[in-house]
Amino acid sequence: MKPTETRPSYGALFDLDGVLIDSETEYTRIWGEIDARFPTGVENFPLVIKGTTLPHILDTYYPDEEMRSLVVEMLRSCEQAMEYRPIEGGIEFLDSLAEAGIPAAIVTSSNDEKMAHLYECLPGFRERFATIVTACDVKNSKPDPEGYRLAASRLGLQPERCCVFEDSFSGLEAGRRAGGAVIALATTNPRHTLEGLAHRIIDNFCGMTAEMIRRIIDN
Repeated sequence: MKPTETRPSYGALFDLDGVLIDSETEYTRIWGEIDARFPTGVENFPLVIKGTTLPHILDTYYPDEEMRSLVVEMLRSCEQAMEYRPIEGGIEFLDSLAEAGIPAAIVTSSNDEKMAHLYECLPGFRERFATIVTACDVKNSKPDPEGYRLAASRLGLQPERCCVFEDSFSGLEAGRRAGGAVIALATTNPRHTLEGLAHRIIDNFCGMTAEMIRRIIDN
């Protein structure tokens, strides 16, 4: 940050899949197909791994090197065929935050290769964020708060001055442990399962404003 710049008073930290991008249904299907081909024996495997990084998934569930390579190859092939659609109201909300001087950041378990493909599919998306934290930037996967603390630091803020937008249980825990004001999106899990895990639960970003962010953080 240049000496002449004014530090922001608030920040907005976003998970990606299921929060900014409507892709969780596709990932549930993809990981279901992967688990059918390379069984882990874990019940509801696609739901169990939501919000965690690929290295964590591979280290935990695929110790065999040959199988790991096949899993990665299948995942990459499916990701390259995916279409990325923004969550309803998300782009408009991001633009309203920019107008209000509230910087936005992404904290995702995705890797840089997947992100590069997303940027190609959604021109102008990358430019809406002051910083992006990917799996390549952290040592610890969600629910560890490392990613959210790093993003807040890059914005020049304490995590307590940020709103965290998440959909997965591991992501919500990461946001809480980081110290942010957490807003849950009921895009991946039913609303009743999110009760008590966030300051607020929303279905999408329609109606969300910068002023709401200020009030949630200050309260």
